[in-house]
Amino acid sequence: MGLSTSACLAIDAGNTKTDVTVVDVGGAVLGRGRGGGFQPQATGVQAAVDALGVPVGTALAEAGAAPGQPVAHVSACLANADLPREESELSAALTARGWGRTTRVANDTFAVLRAGLPDDGSVRHGVAVVCGAGVNCAGQDGEGGTHRFLALGRLSGDFGGGGGLAAEAVWFAARAEDGRGEDTQLAREVPWHFGLTSMHALIEALHLGDLPRTRMHEITPILFETASAGDAVARAIVERQADELVSMIGVSLRRLGLLETATPVFLGGSVAAARHPLLHDHLARGLAVRAPKATPQLVTAPPVLGAALLGLDEAGAPPQAHARLRAHYA
Repeated sequence: MGLSTSACLAIDAGNTKTDVTVVDVGGAVLGRGRGGGFQPQATGVQAAVDALGVPVGTALAEAGAAPGQPVAHVSACLANADLPREESELSAALTARGWGRTTRVANDTFAVLRAGLPDDGSVRHGVAVVCGAGVNCAGQDGEGGTHRFLALGRLSGDFGGGGGLAAEAVWFAARAEDGRGEDTQLAREVPWHFGLTSMHALIEALHLGDLPRTRMHEITPILFETASAGDAVARAIVERQADELVSMIGVSLRRLGLLETATPVFLGGSVAAARHPLLHDHLARGLAVRAPKATPQLVTAPPVLGAALLGLDEAGAPPQAHARLRAHYA
């Protein structure tokens, strides 16, 4: 007995990890898989989709799919699907795998947005911000209009996310140690974390490859700890991140014509989900000034829930199916 022909394959592929779920039209989770980060801009589209095949295969096998058996629909919310051309290329690559009879690709920010919105259609408008390894923001007006940023990092004017915050912490710590910048405890805490005695030693280790650059993500929690302890430089970096998120939200609301409408704003991603009081309090104060009718809400459910809900929407699943799926991830 194979997998039901009405099943949906939901994929949430972020910069650092990928979650895959197979869900039937009744909202039951039939299979799951997990893989590494999805970075087609670094590995190429085909290699990135090849890597997706591992957790997809795991999830389909767990769900009881026969070899080569397609599901009804693939709902893929992917990091780095930032431009229409990228969405088109990724959609073609996923379609070619034959995982589903139909395929829809969206940026992973829309998974956070869908996970936050109610399932009964009572609210169809909203804005989602992802602050994880990177930073992104997208919104919809409920009448078919959407707003997005390019979200290509510093190239497109972005600031922050875990990677950007770590780089800022290193920059300020390096200048503090060599005398060009204001003193900060980051100049001691950051190298100590890696068992080194100075920023000079840390920078040398990163430059020469003795310390993999991939370990820089470990610096972001140190930044928040140092900021919470009262360090002025660290605190300024965290507040700048909050200001950046407020700016993105404000622009999205204005472009969508929602500044004067009560609108939910959903916060997702590993940095946002860590619930740092400094970040959230500063963001809430900023929104109260710039967009007082916006209501920030933290989305703690895994983004693959949003991808799966979009799949149920596509299938015209009944309300109880959405409720069953949400209960699984509660």
